Amino acid sequence: MRKVYLDACVVIYLVERHRDYADALRQRLFTPSGSPAVTPVLCELVRMECRIKPVREGDQDLIDRYDAFFGTAGLVWVPMNRAVFDRATGMRAEHRLRTPDALHLAAAMASGCDEFWTHDTRLAVAARDRLEVIDLSA
Repeated sequence: MRKVYLDACVVIYLVERHRDYADALRQRLFTPSGSPAVTPVLCELVRMECRIKPVREGDQDLIDRYDAFFGTAGLVWVPMNRAVFDRATGMRAEHRLRTPDALHLAAAMASGCDEFWTHDTRLAVAARDRLEVIDLSA
């Protein structure tokens, strides 16, 4: 099964049921019978980025929905260790990525992901042949 790193925007679209993307994402994540079509991979940075707005706004219902999603069985969590940060440092320096973007890519690569789902097409250059960046707007 393909390992797919989910950028924060993907999780936001799913949890907040974005009208343009949520259904298409569910179709990519699950087979018609409802079983997983891919192995979703995340790191704690995704969790943090997703929870900032509802925490700031005191939206406990949305915080609970995120916490339920992040507690889903079958998610693979990448540890943010020194090797991930070192790889991110190199990509940030070479490609002038923002720190969170470099960390997400490095985490995806460290965990052996096949794909990186996002809306940020700038990441494809930094990923090169190591990881396929899937632009969800395409």
